[in-house]
Amino acid sequence: MTHRKGKGNLALLRSRSSFAVQAVEKAPASPRARAKTTGPARFFNRELSWLRFNQRVLEEAADPNHPLLERLKFLSIFSSNLDEFYMIRVAGVKEQVNAGINLRSPEGFTPTEQLRKISQLLNTLIEEQSRLLTKEVLPALRREGVRLVTYRQLKAAQRKYVDDYFREKIFPILTPLAIDPAHPFPKLRSLNLNLWVELESEDPVPERRVAVVPVPALLPRFIRFEEDEGYTFILIEKVIAEHLDMLFQHLTIARVSSFRVTRNADLDISEAEADDLLKLIERELRKRRLGTVIRLEVSDDMPADGLGYLREALGLERPDVYRVSGPLGVEGFFQLIGDCDLRHLKDEPFTPVLDPQVASAKDIFEAIRKGDIILHHPYESFAPVVELLEEAARDPKVLAIKQTLYRTGGRSNIVAALKEAVERGKQVTALVELKARFDEETNITWARELERAGVNVVYGMMGLKTHSKLLLVIRQEDDGLRHYVHLSTGNYNERTAKIYTDVGLLTCDPDLGADVLELFNVLTGYSRQNQWRKLFVAPLNMRQNFQQRIDRCIEAHSPEQPSHIQLVMNSLVDPEMIEHLYRANAAGVRIDLIVRGICCLVPGVLGQSEHITVRSIVGRFLEHTRLFVFSYAGQHELYAGSADWMPRNLDRRIETVFPIERPQLQDEVREIIRLMLTDNVKARVLQPDGTWQKVSTAAREGTGKREPSVSVQEYFLAKARKRQKLVNTIPND
Repeated sequence: MTHRKGKGNLALLRSRSSFAVQAVEKAPASPRARAKTTGPARFFNRELSWLRFNQRVLEEAADPNHPLLERLKFLSIFSSNLDEFYMIRVAGVKEQVNAGINLRSPEGFTPTEQLRKISQLLNTLIEEQSRLLTKEVLPALRREGVRLVTYRQLKAAQRKYVDDYFREKIFPILTPLAIDPAHPFPKLRSLNLNLWVELESEDPVPERRVAVVPVPALLPRFIRFEEDEGYTFILIEKVIAEHLDMLFQHLTIARVSSFRVTRNADLDISEAEADDLLKLIERELRKRRLGTVIRLEVSDDMPADGLGYLREALGLERPDVYRVSGPLGVEGFFQLIGDCDLRHLKDEPFTPVLDPQVASAKDIFEAIRKGDIILHHPYESFAPVVELLEEAARDPKVLAIKQTLYRTGGRSNIVAALKEAVERGKQVTALVELKARFDEETNITWARELERAGVNVVYGMMGLKTHSKLLLVIRQEDDGLRHYVHLSTGNYNERTAKIYTDVGLLTCDPDLGADVLELFNVLTGYSRQNQWRKLFVAPLNMRQNFQQRIDRCIEAHSPEQPSHIQLVMNSLVDPEMIEHLYRANAAGVRIDLIVRGICCLVPGVLGQSEHITVRSIVGRFLEHTRLFVFSYAGQHELYAGSADWMPRNLDRRIETVFPIERPQLQDEVREIIRLMLTDNVKARVLQPDGTWQKVSTAAREGTGKREPSVSVQEYFLAKARKRQKLVNTIPND
C-alpha cells in the first residue's frame, strides 16, 4: 500500500514535482501576457460573465412552464451558486484590492471597478430572487397545498407541537452570545443563519442590550407538520425567534432580525511546505469556516443602527451588504423540495436507459471489445461504468485497476468495487484529488477508507490539480494483456451522473490504453513522459494541440471547402485561445460556441468576431459536456474531455482530452451538437453588449414567425423513454 504520509512525503512530492516543473517550462507565458489587446470590446469580464450565467439560472426560476417545485429548485441553485461565487471569486478580487493591486484584467477593469460592477448587478438579481420567491413561487405553492407559515398562523395543536419540539430538540443546543465590553463580537461561521436580538431590561433604569443567537446548522431548516392533506412547514429561525424569552429570562425582546456572513473559503495551500498534504488540507478546512468576512446579508427588518454595528464589527463596506426581502439562505429550501412528495409539482421522473451494445453483450468486457462505446449521460445509464469496476473486481483475469477520483460523492458503489478488488488480490491504485474545491472533506474520508482497505492511494501532484477522469482495467486474455479504458467529461459520481449531461468513452483501443497507462505512471511515480499517441494532456500539449487544430481550419478554409469549428464547454476564459478563435474568424471560419457558464469572448463584432456565435443552454440538467469538433478539407476531428478553455485547465491542472474516432460515434456526437444549435426553448444567444437573448425571442423578432419548439434536453429524454418502452416490450428468455 502506498502512503503519502510523514516526513518522507515532502521529499517524495519534491521529487515527483519534476513533471510540474517540466510542464511549467513547456507552457507559454501567462495567458494575460499573451493577450494581444485588452478592452471592453475584445473581452468580457469573467466575474460579470459568471453573474450573467447565474442570471440565466434565475430566469429558469421565473419560467412558468417549469413545475412549481422545480422553480423553487432553481431559486435554491441560484442562491447556492452565489454563495460559492462570493466565497471564492469575490474573495479573490477583494484580496487584490486589499493588497493594493491595480492591474487591469483583460477587459480593462481594475479590481475595485470589478467589485463595484459586481455589487451593482447583484443588487438587481437578489431583488428579483426575493420577488420570485415571496410574490410568485411561495404563493403558488400555497394554492397547491404547500404552506410556509409563521408561528402566529399555527393552529393550537401545531403550536403545541412546535413548543415541544423547541424545548426538546432546539433549546438544549442553542448558545446565546451577548455583545458588550466583556463579550466581544463572536466569530460566526460562514453561511450560518444568525438572529440579531435587541433586548430591554426590566430594571428601574431600562438598559438596551444586544445578543446574537446562531441557528444550529445541524438541525433541519424546516419543521414539517404531518397532516391528512397538504404540507405545512415553518422555518426553524421563526421558531427560535418566538421562544427567545426562554433564553433571555427577565428581559424584554425588543426586536429580532436575521443575518448571515460569508467568509473567504479559498484554501491557502502551499504544497512546497507540506510534510503531509492530507493533514495540511484538513488544517486549512478548519480555517475556512472562520476566514475573512466578505459579505453580509440581513433581513429587511434589520434596524439601521444594528446594521451599522454589524458592518463596523465585521469590517465591511456598504457594497458588501445586501438587504434581503424574505428568507435568507434560500439554498436551504432543497429540504422542503425533498420533503414534498407531489409528483405534479416536479419534473416527470426519468430512468436512464442502458446502452444497447452493453445490454446485448454477455459481459462488459465483450461489449467493449465489439467497438468503442459512447455513453451520453444522464439519458444513458452510468451503470456500465460501475459494472466495469464491479466485474473487474470479481474477474480472476483482471490484474490491476487504476482510477482518478475527483468528486465521488457520498455512498459510492465505485469505491466499494475498488475495495472488493483489493480483497480479491488485484493491484488497485486510486488517485484521490484532495484539492477538489468543496469536496475536500469527502475526498479525505474516501482516501482514508481506501488506504485502510489496502488500495494504493495517491493524493495528486504538487502544484497541479488532477482533474482528468480516467479509469484503466488491465486484463489477462488469450492474446495477451488488454487495457480497458473509460474516459469522461464528468466525475465518477453516481448521483450527479443522473443530473449532469456528460459523455464517456468505453474503449480497449491499444493506443489510448497505452497513453492512459503511461499517464498513471506520471501521476503516481517519477515518469516524465511528454509524448502521447492520442491523448491531449494538460499542461504539456493540450493548448498547443487545440491551437494546431484551429490553425488547420484556418489554412484549409476556402469558399469551396469552408472550415467549421464547433466547441461545447462550461467556460471560455483563456485570452490566448480566444485570440486564436478571433484569428480563425478573420480567415472566414465559421465558429459555433456552446458555453454554459462564463464566456469572455465577445461575439458578433464586425472585423473581430462576425462569424462567431455563442449559445448557452440552461435547463433541467446541468450541461457539463466538453466537445470539440474541427472540420476542414472534408474531414472532421472530434474530441471530448475534462478541460474547459480556462488558464487553470490548460496550464495548472492535469487534464485529458480524447479523440472520438469510430464513425458511428462521431455521428452521435455531431447530432448532439446539431440539436444544441437548434434548441430554441432553453438556449440563449450572447449579444455583443454582454447580454443574453432567448433564441425563441430572437426568431420572432427577426422573422415574425415562431419556429417549431426544439429543446435538446427534452428531445433526448423523449428518445430515451421511447427506447425504454421498446426494451420493456421484449419478452425475457
